Amino acid sequence: MLIKNCKLVLENEQEVIRDIEITSGIITAIGEKLEAKNGEEIIEAEGNYVLPGIIDVHTHMRDPGLCHKEDFTTGSMACAKGGVTTFIDMPNTVPNTTTEKILEEKRNNSLLMSYSDYGFHFGGSRNDNSQEIEKVKDGVASTKIFLNMSTGDMLVEEEKVLENLFRSSKIISVHGEEEMVDRAIDLCRKYKKPLYLCHLSKESEVESLRKAKEEGLEVYGEVAPHHLFFNEMDKSQLMRMKPELKSKKDNEALWKGLMDGTIDTIGTDHAPHRLEEKMEKVTFGIPGVEHSLEMMLKGVEEKKLTMRRLMEVMSINPGKIFKIKGKGNIQVGNDGDLVIVDLNQKRIIERDEVISKCGWSPYEGQKTGGTVRTTILRGQVVYNHGEFYKKIGREVQYNG
Repeated sequence: MLIKNCKLVLENEQEVIRDIEITSGIITAIGEKLEAKNGEEIIEAEGNYVLPGIIDVHTHMRDPGLCHKEDFTTGSMACAKGGVTTFIDMPNTVPNTTTEKILEEKRNNSLLMSYSDYGFHFGGSRNDNSQEIEKVKDGVASTKIFLNMSTGDMLVEEEKVLENLFRSSKIISVHGEEEMVDRAIDLCRKYKKPLYLCHLSKESEVESLRKAKEEGLEVYGEVAPHHLFFNEMDKSQLMRMKPELKSKKDNEALWKGLMDGTIDTIGTDHAPHRLEEKMEKVTFGIPGVEHSLEMMLKGVEEKKLTMRRLMEVMSINPGKIFKIKGKGNIQVGNDGDLVIVDLNQKRIIERDEVISKCGWSPYEGQKTGGTVRTTILRGQVVYNHGEFYKKIGREVQYNG
């Protein structure tokens, strides 16, 4: 495949027009006026921005056990439509992914089901499954530990269990809110393991992360788009999630932390429930993968972050933090995962366009900052102008 006339954003923020050649799924050349070889498919980017495929390391695809809300196929379709070429699935499915056996079953059930590449987080258990973690840690993105109650019964509170979980893990992802952010950082300091703080939502949490980085700890922070674009004034029966929406001041602190490098990544916390479930009773979780990039392009339009910074927090940094092999950046030798976005094609998000099985989006009525035109996974088009192609998604691998 040869993608012509791609607008690329370099590390120094310079924008250039280049062609990208992909051979056997791998980027083999980036240059000016590259010539197509015999039989090579040509895609014309027409001077639109071409970004590295988005990596969303925080998704709940509900498969297995809750497939009436979402499954690997519908969730990955939402990913492909949103420019997400790699997603990492969280462990609070049914059953919880806390043993090697359950992980293998989940892997087997996912084969040939996905339009995007994927990986798995493994769950830390209050019953101390550190021996299971030792068996699987090289083949998963992280160990996910819940320090606050969330969907699924996975809260871990006992200090000795936490010590064992931290010691046995490669990297720990934490659901921690408010004072539990500080507790997670203390655990990182004590056990000297990399820590990934999921879905930061408050100014105080950003400050805790900033101080940890200044101390030299290996701590990373994530923010979900809904905590950037919405606040407590938008709270409704539909707009309930963990952590809950906070104040406008918190919105501003999160944007600032994202732009100044304190916050490292965007993760959607894609957690779909069907509308009738949301309206029947208070149910925490909202969908997110389908519109995350297009909403973050709105942030670029509003000058809340640069296009280069968007690439860093949505692609480059997630790939680096979790050491995902061949993913995250447009460079020779990496997988040919690309997304073409048209900034001139803005639109209002409407419910009838939603691909996710849950059938709704929290961003309905919002104007996008552009539109995902084409999503390319390892040199093959999986989404283009509203059409979906082959389910070629496979499980990612990790470096080291």
